[in-house]
Amino acid sequence: MTLRTICLHGPESTGKSTMALRLARQFNSDCVEEFGRTYCERYGTDLTMAGLVMIGHAHDLKTRAAVAAGRLPVILDTDPLMSAVWADMMFGRRDPWFDHWTNTADLYLLFDIDLPWEADGTRMFGSPATRQKFFDLSRRALDRRGLRWELVSGQGVRRDLVALDAIKRHMAGGGAA
Repeated sequence: MTLRTICLHGPESTGKSTMALRLARQFNSDCVEEFGRTYCERYGTDLTMAGLVMIGHAHDLKTRAAVAAGRLPVILDTDPLMSAVWADMMFGRRDPWFDHWTNTADLYLLFDIDLPWEADGTRMFGSPATRQKFFDLSRRALDRRGLRWELVSGQGVRRDLVALDAIKRHMAGGGAA
């Protein structure tokens, strides 16, 4: 199976941004970095629903441009579906734009909360209870849409190997449905 896009999905402080760059190097492909972080570093973390929609829309445009450039699979450090989960976490609801958005990835890697949470000035949900809620909402978002996903867990090199194994299985036509 050809994978055009692989999205790293899940709560904050689970290693997505670090792994996204490594995977892009591994596959000699492009990486669409997390736009939400850039937005929060520039404008602060007092997000609104409109801000989350803007983040999702901007990320989608960046993804479409990277796919059009042709260096596949494009590695996505989150996508609008993750912005929708942020809306669920922050407001208990999401803007209808998120449910109408259809440019989902070919494979999602759901990152487990088995790494220690690290405050960095933009992260918000560090307690064990909020991390678990964020993880559960992230998984439900994938399941609700019936998307292909694999769980990535483990420490250090083990985490990398789990992600690479999942990607290679899906490229070979296997993997979970």
